[in-house]
Amino acid sequence: MITSKGTQEGTADLLGNIRVTEGDDCLAVREILNRVGDKWSLYVITRLRDGPVRFMALKREIEGISQRMLTLTLKGLEKDGIVTRTVFPTIPPRVDYALTPLGETLLEPVCSLIGWAEAHQAEIHAARERFSRVD
Repeated sequence: MITSKGTQEGTADLLGNIRVTEGDDCLAVREILNRVGDKWSLYVITRLRDGPVRFMALKREIEGISQRMLTLTLKGLEKDGIVTRTVFPTIPPRVDYALTPLGETLLEPVCSLIGWAEAHQAEIHAARERFSRVD
């Protein structure tokens, strides 16, 4: 459980006053972070920032994702209320995916994280090189 004030027995300080407790609340938060923090979810969320996108357009825009992985990622994001799926009764059926209002709240932190990774990729690459030479 994350609280912004106070101290509870069994809590660990993360960032300033933010505290995380063990147990069911911790598991729930970890499951949410696993969903929104995996690489495919990050790509899907950023690709949907400009509005609804069809399934095959998403697949073309996200390099390296398989059709099965895209389907699983979209289903998970839909289950968590981050993405909506709209089916249009055409032949063949047209399916659009879009961010929900909840999903839109993820855009700023996700884009910040991606921006950080892009800005520091050379430093991280150099650190990995140094690390691999030590072993």
